[in-house]
Amino acid sequence: MKRAILNPATGAIIKEINDSTAQEIEEALESAATAFPVWSELIPSERMKRLLDFADLLEKYADEICELEVSETGKPWSTMRDGEFPFGLDNLRFFAGAARSLDGTGAGSFNHGYTSVLVKKPVGVVASIAPWNFPFIMAIWKIGPALAAGNTVIIKPAPQTPSSTIKIVDLAKEIFPKGCLNVVLGDGEVAQQLVLDKRISMISITGSSDSGKKVMKSASENVKRVHLELGGKAPVIVRADANLNQVAQAISLACTYNSGQDCTAATRIYAHESIANELAEKMKEKMESIRFGDPKATSTDIGPLISEKHRDLVHQKVTLAIKDGATLLTGGKIFDGKGFFY
Repeated sequence: MKRAILNPATGAIIKEINDSTAQEIEEALESAATAFPVWSELIPSERMKRLLDFADLLEKYADEICELEVSETGKPWSTMRDGEFPFGLDNLRFFAGAARSLDGTGAGSFNHGYTSVLVKKPVGVVASIAPWNFPFIMAIWKIGPALAAGNTVIIKPAPQTPSSTIKIVDLAKEIFPKGCLNVVLGDGEVAQQLVLDKRISMISITGSSDSGKKVMKSASENVKRVHLELGGKAPVIVRADANLNQVAQAISLACTYNSGQDCTAATRIYAHESIANELAEKMKEKMESIRFGDPKATSTDIGPLISEKHRDLVHQKVTLAIKDGATLLTGGKIFDGKGFFY
């Protein structure tokens, strides 16, 4: 299937990418399974060195990777180039160091003449399923620890935002043995093929609770290990003695970072009744000062939502809230122009 990749800031098609075929998925599975004995037998210091070299190589391609990410997610350039990208590299270097400091090994004599030893070993091939809101960061968080521990990886980026992950995997060929890191493209059906394959030993997914339930159910068929990071809702509790100027500033950042498309975004506020109205007015002022627009403009604070469908769903929720008795203080409109701004 050929899939159009859109720029959410303009609604224009950036490129068209083909989903992985059944044969390509099979090749990725076989490649990762074949590479596992080679990679897992390397001593930790060698794995650490490769991961550090990988971080250095990614750093050389910083602008290209950030360009791919900003074009497909719509997040502001400064957010990606000055924030998420260096943060991701720091994470990768952390995982590299962790390769040499894996804890959990223990020994003890629990019976006369015998010594019991606990040894941690790599799991095998890890299928990693990443979301669209933080493609680069999520790829690093899934690839780094898995490779550090001696596993091989097949990563499936979200259908809307595959390009930075494709670039990462392409660069990895210069650093790691063949088959250590592989990428497949597609939707939930592709993820399901990975989850059900017996060559996969563990699945790591970041996504919605519904997606996590499906993965857990399918993984149970072969008793695979699962790592589930699923949808979140983050409340803010404001006490009567709080500094409301600081609170409004903090919440405005917490609820608009990455256009609010974040499992830790401040989605609701519980304020003491004695300060609720004053805080609402300060929040209104703060939200009206936030600048949205071209993600590459230095003046932009917030970019678009990821898709037209997602934007319309947000608008639907706002409309229903008002119908149910909520008071709209500001905003609540679909941007009249190009892109999926709200």
